[in-house]
Amino acid sequence: MKSVLEIKPDISYKSAGKFEETRFEKIHNEIFKNSTEASVIVAQEIAALIRSKQAENKSCVLGLATGSSPIKVYEELVRMYKEEGLSFSNVVTFNLDEYYPMTKENNQSYHYFMHQHLFNHIDIKPENINVPDGTVAIDELNQYCVDYEMKIKNAGGLDFQLLGIGRTGHVGFNEPGSHINSGTRIITLDHITRIDASSDFNGIDNVPKRAITMGVSTILRSKRIVLMAWGQNKASIIKRTIQGEISSEVPATFLQNHTNATFVLDQSAASELTRFETPWLVGECIWTTELKNKAIVWLCQETKQSILKLTDRDYNNNGMSDLLAQEGSAYDLNINMFNVLQHTITGWPGGKPNTDDSHRPERANPSKKRIILFSPHPDDDVISMGGTFSKLIKQGHDVHVVYQTSGNIAVTDDEALKFAEVCNDFIGETDCNIDFPAVINFINNKTENQIDSLEVRKLKGLIRRRESYAATRYIGLKDENTHFLDLPFYETGRVKKNPLGPEDIAIVAAIIAKIKPHQVFAAGDLADPHGTHEVCLNAIFTAMKQLKSKPYMNDCWLWLYRGAWHEWDIHEIDMAVPLSPDEVLLKRHAILYHQSQKDRVMFQGNDSREFWVRAEDRNKNTAKIYDDLGLAEYEAIEAFKRFDY
Repeated sequence: MKSVLEIKPDISYKSAGKFEETRFEKIHNEIFKNSTEASVIVAQEIAALIRSKQAENKSCVLGLATGSSPIKVYEELVRMYKEEGLSFSNVVTFNLDEYYPMTKENNQSYHYFMHQHLFNHIDIKPENINVPDGTVAIDELNQYCVDYEMKIKNAGGLDFQLLGIGRTGHVGFNEPGSHINSGTRIITLDHITRIDASSDFNGIDNVPKRAITMGVSTILRSKRIVLMAWGQNKASIIKRTIQGEISSEVPATFLQNHTNATFVLDQSAASELTRFETPWLVGECIWTTELKNKAIVWLCQETKQSILKLTDRDYNNNGMSDLLAQEGSAYDLNINMFNVLQHTITGWPGGKPNTDDSHRPERANPSKKRIILFSPHPDDDVISMGGTFSKLIKQGHDVHVVYQTSGNIAVTDDEALKFAEVCNDFIGETDCNIDFPAVINFINNKTENQIDSLEVRKLKGLIRRRESYAATRYIGLKDENTHFLDLPFYETGRVKKNPLGPEDIAIVAAIIAKIKPHQVFAAGDLADPHGTHEVCLNAIFTAMKQLKSKPYMNDCWLWLYRGAWHEWDIHEIDMAVPLSPDEVLLKRHAILYHQSQKDRVMFQGNDSREFWVRAEDRNKNTAKIYDDLGLAEYEAIEAFKRFDY
């Protein structure tokens, strides 16, 4: 049977260091270019196990996980069933966990999740499916959990356990404090776990406080364990789990004791492992320009010195002696790096006319550029680059802001009800294309997990739309340069969206073809907790690639900004746009026009601050880092990275 252990993933990006040197790592891991490639490999291993058990006329006992991490694995298994004849007739499954209390019919239940993504699409026998029951009476739970353990044991134990990992380090719902000998039981969920689940439940108040989970000891008895982790949000806990000491405070570290466990990661989730984050501390490096810049910025922060104050000793004492030998002296390294960062700074994000642009991030010509500012939601534009947005308009460019989704999911029922009641009181009996009494009645009688009606979604979308107009008018943009795409993938009425489709890409391509931009700004913030940013960015990438042969695309540059979730590292920044104190205030006021997103943000992730506070603090922190490195002192800086599509 071919396992992940035997399959070579794409490791080309490891060339910055000697990837074979993993002495800091205590768990075997494989790193892939993206989650799709990795998920296919994991699915292939599961399929090979199922087939090998079939050949021996034995049952295959699988421990299964829920959440976003395994979805693509399940999609591939379904594809293999439909297209390659993979049968699940000999498969017995045990799910890790379930919220408590939780009915099977609730679309947030893991029973519902597993049937939606896997069981309804394959030939598994219903009696072979085991998901913890979230409806068991509380006084019967202890015996129920004992029986669940015995059922696993009687099935022969878990041949294969699929895992994800939470930001608390939980596996299953074994939260910090879980003991290595813990069995299946009811547990109180950590606050961070509930925050991470809040987007699925339309707010943390709706997230159950308890869950039934397999225990750590149950998981560790599995013959084979594969843990998957995707994205920047998991990078910190992955480093603690793979490189840290075994501790009940990070239950996933108990997997260090397992003899047949593999972590399957994408590049973002692996990014904080020592061999990638600071490879010069592991061994000799291939000093690419990017790695050199990253190392020098790190050295400044490690020694608390500005660039031009670094000495030969600083380089030698911090694992960078080979870089020093290669370049000759600290002085040469320092001055070159200082110039790199100095050249990223510009108050002319659209290019400064009639100026030598050889050391500027943007071209001088054409002096007046056509610009598209793509915004996944109707507030990412001002949150992420409100100051730059204002500068581009004031400096005479033809700026178009394009909102890719309606954003209606992020409007609370209370907010929609308020608007509906005001409109209903105002219009009286006058004709209107929204039946406001029906909207009011729907919201007042809305049941748990009920999808908003089309009229309610339309109203919530209009709320976001009018807030956007107010903000862009304040910035100085003409109404005719504000566009709303309402991409179809988003319009499900649920937090879970549809996959990106040809229609979405065609809509994005059409607006690009219409405007024929010299600059495109897009959200490159993939730490967005519910994935809309990533889908919107992929739509832009695909559309721009489709249009690449068009003559006007030869002059089109793509700049990526980041939003409220994560900022570019200093060495990644290609354009740094300073903001004055007045521009910081202008940006704040523009963000505050998005009143439906103030105070009660539905999808704020693990940060309780309001978006305007996050954005302001992030921009001021970027400016402080530039100042600490010895560059000019600014009030705030918005950062961008150029991307070759």
